[in-house]
Amino acid sequence: MHLSAAGTGWTILLAAIICVLAAGCTDTAGPGTGEDGIIVAVSILPQESFVNAVAGSRAHVVVLIPPGANPATYEPTADQIAGLSRAGLYCTVGSGLPFEEVYLPRLAAANPSMLIVNTSSGITLIDGDPHVWTSPANAAAMAASTAEALARIDPANAALYTDNARRYGERLEDLDGEIRAVLAGLPSRTFIVYHPSWGYFARDYDLEQVAIEDSGKDPSPAHLAAVIDRARAENSTVIIANPQFSRRACEVIAAQINATVIERDPLSPEYERELLLLARTIAGEVTA
Repeated sequence: MHLSAAGTGWTILLAAIICVLAAGCTDTAGPGTGEDGIIVAVSILPQESFVNAVAGSRAHVVVLIPPGANPATYEPTADQIAGLSRAGLYCTVGSGLPFEEVYLPRLAAANPSMLIVNTSSGITLIDGDPHVWTSPANAAAMAASTAEALARIDPANAALYTDNARRYGERLEDLDGEIRAVLAGLPSRTFIVYHPSWGYFARDYDLEQVAIEDSGKDPSPAHLAAVIDRARAENSTVIIANPQFSRRACEVIAAQINATVIERDPLSPEYERELLLLARTIAGEVTA
């Protein structure tokens, strides 16, 4: 059994999380329930996958950061803030996501009765890296936290949410196995990225990401030269860009080392597919 960043094993981890969380459920329905189910607000698109896997048709998910937007700079609209007045639950990423750090107090004030849950609670975080969801093991833990929160609002369906979280965790364990198979035996375990979005993925799979971006800013000439030297030393053939950022620096490096620039999106709504594509990109199986 593979060790994960979130615990010592998938089965033990999920059983422990789900049992503890289920024990905290009450017998009284909370706010936010209605004919259309529970309105659940989330910050980013991957969380929509987690909520849908756990709640199915019993929840309507509202994603605050739209496709293509940068969580470091996006500002919620007045309509979005007003719309939270009907939400029963807000599942935060909770790992230092800039959007949440800036706007969570304002979002909470829009609906004081809304339950707010930090879904990365209990996960060992990487200092300065909010991209906690890019690990399948972490996503399983976040789904289990989501199930507990839904059960607090809708205790009549607590068993359903718990079971769905367990099933989703098993699916993510299968994904983890696929990723490990793709990454086995790589000649280099270093990959070049523009923005350091994949730290938790790298930690899980014994990889190293080398970022072109320098402390959140465009790279200086010296930093750019250092990345080019590292890419050459590692025989890198792919530079991984983000759709939320300019490709210009990626293309400069790619031209210097005869590499290909490929976009991988940490905020993709197709969560499982994107992580497997990332692994295949790092392994050189995806070239466009």
